[in-house]
Amino acid sequence: MKLASLFPPPPSTLASTGLLLLRVVAGAAFMFHGWSKIQDPFHWMGAEASTPGVLQALAALSEFGGGLAWILGALVPLASLGIFFTMAVAVHFHAVIRGDPFVGHTGSYEIALLYLVIAVVLLTVGPGRFSVDAWLRKRLAGA
Repeated sequence: MKLASLFPPPPSTLASTGLLLLRVVAGAAFMFHGWSKIQDPFHWMGAEASTPGVLQALAALSEFGGGLAWILGALVPLASLGIFFTMAVAVHFHAVIRGDPFVGHTGSYEIALLYLVIAVVLLTVGPGRFSVDAWLRKRLAGA
């Protein structure tokens, strides 16, 4: 198995432009969401949180680091997997545990579900031509 096969072949230029816009906007939003969490990664939920510190740190890393990875288009499958699991927990928390509506003023799960779906799209389609992953695939295919 060639190392280049780990990176999916990029779609058309037009589709890649759409993926670039999606990655940059969603990635920037994730970096903003994760910024305060990455400042205190093991305790961002507060002292009374039942979530272990290591899981809080993984969520903080997936949001901030995953957002940066999406923007760059670097290690997109790994970043998307981390974001997928983080958002799956968020959807479960809001939809099942709290019973929040899909859309609401005081709490909802729409944004978490939207980000989860973006992660699935990037996992299945890849980051597109305008990404570090595509550049690496091209370089590795020539090696």
